[in-house]
Amino acid sequence: MLDKVEMQLRGPDGFLPVYFDVHDNSLSRKWLGAFNSILENNLHLEKNYCFFGFPDSERNLDFLASEINRTIAGINGSSIDYMIKDYFTASNMVEKNYSERAGKDIIEVNHDKFNQLHLYFEETQGVSGAMSKYYNAADAETRWYIRQLNLLCHEAECLIISLSRKDDTPQWIRPSNVMCWLNAPRFILDDQDYNLFGIDTLARDHGGVYVGVNKAVGKHHYEVFCDEGGESRLDELTTTTLKPQTEAAGDFDIEWGRSTLKEPFMKDNLERFRTWLVANNFDPNDPSLTIGHPKIGQVDLEKSFGSTDFHAVLKTLTKYLDVYSIKTSDAYCEYDYTWHQSKELQVPLL
Repeated sequence: MLDKVEMQLRGPDGFLPVYFDVHDNSLSRKWLGAFNSILENNLHLEKNYCFFGFPDSERNLDFLASEINRTIAGINGSSIDYMIKDYFTASNMVEKNYSERAGKDIIEVNHDKFNQLHLYFEETQGVSGAMSKYYNAADAETRWYIRQLNLLCHEAECLIISLSRKDDTPQWIRPSNVMCWLNAPRFILDDQDYNLFGIDTLARDHGGVYVGVNKAVGKHHYEVFCDEGGESRLDELTTTTLKPQTEAAGDFDIEWGRSTLKEPFMKDNLERFRTWLVANNFDPNDPSLTIGHPKIGQVDLEKSFGSTDFHAVLKTLTKYLDVYSIKTSDAYCEYDYTWHQSKELQVPLL
């Protein structure tokens, strides 16, 4: 163990301390240095892109649809000469399909709708090292709106999946923390770090802490496979922008869903993913594809929640969906603001 991190979560009735241990590996050592720098420099935590897949969150589907439309209006009203003729609602973001387990129709992600939304983002922002002409011409407010296209796309997709599972298979809801800071310092990955990736790391652990993924901008291979299915081929899709991860930052994710690696359905899914990779001319064992989620730490569930049971942890955690402070052995920072203030705080930083 390199360090123990304490994160104070805030709720209406007080605070909840969550503790996680940082593992000692090549990537964790680089990550911890970058993370301490984030805390020391009091960088801005994106609270509007922080708690994912919590079915009872205040940021519900109606809210996210209205935010997407507000973002589109902001881009259309800007001077970058890019027009989006699209409109989002809680109903057109989903498809309804009958579930025998639930005995009723359940909602699923409308992938066509979200692939189109992600395409708007790819076209207006570009990729790391090759930003688009629209992004280069944009002022700070427009750049904020462009960024929201991507953030809201992923947040809404995750929420729909959790809402679907809440009705169908509640034990497999997969909430998570996505901890991203504006202007976070980045570092280059090396060969040792690549060894921490791999297809098996797609099956994340309950309380696992993982380095933030894909700073190159774009969907990764597994996202495309899950969205489009095992029969899909890359040359037929609307949006792929597959970029290997060559750098990372002090960002991190916490997986709050149950561990899946030993589950038969996950083993089958990963095998089908390997078959899909081969069919699309990728080598499943090629570490340079940077597939998966390199683990850098683990939440001490017993110390933080008094339980390792998924449902008990989720019930407690749902009451504290606001990060107030974070402390390591070397640094400490407070975040005494909420996601409602995101635009007013973030635009000046862009």
